[in-house]
Amino acid sequence: MTITTDDAAVQAVTTVMLVGVGGQGTILASDVLAKVAAAAGLDVKLAEVHGMSQRGGSVDTVVRFGTQVFSPVVDPGSADHLIAFELTEAARWLHFLKPSGRLVTNSRTIAPLPVLIGDCQPSTGIEAALDYEGAVFIDAEELACEAGSSRSANVVLLGAMSVGLPFPVELWREVLAGRVPPKSVEANLAAFELGRRACERGACEL
Repeated sequence: MTITTDDAAVQAVTTVMLVGVGGQGTILASDVLAKVAAAAGLDVKLAEVHGMSQRGGSVDTVVRFGTQVFSPVVDPGSADHLIAFELTEAARWLHFLKPSGRLVTNSRTIAPLPVLIGDCQPSTGIEAALDYEGAVFIDAEELACEAGSSRSANVVLLGAMSVGLPFPVELWREVLAGRVPPKSVEANLAAFELGRRACERGACEL
């Protein structure tokens, strides 16, 4: 396959943050993005923080790509894209997004352990605050079930993310199909397409 990208969009380094909690599939989504960028001939740096991921703790990954990338480190206010797998993590990491950046978030919340055991009250007003910041909300779980796999919510968000990035959809599909288990390829490709459709063109682009 001959790969082409939007040269103007990648002449500078592009920074994408993917945030969620353990078990949501943020690592797989960031790995697919990194492989897509590399297949397009770009320099890629990937950083993952998931020390508490097996206990439902916060997970954040950073993918940076461009003609030359020196570091995977992202500073507050410098991320071009923030992809959040649940609302609380979207709010937690919002300060890393640049003013002109793009925020795509799952519309659901996973209650942290202190809330589940009754030690803390759940946060309120998060969705309204994110809406004020221009967030695009995707009900990833509902679309994943529609695609035939309740576990593919992360791929729904991957599809939504892909709309605002300068890579051909055929490359996304090729890399995704090679990354997920063979028996789940069809459901994951369907989830990816539903995520793209849900993220209306224009709303999900910078």
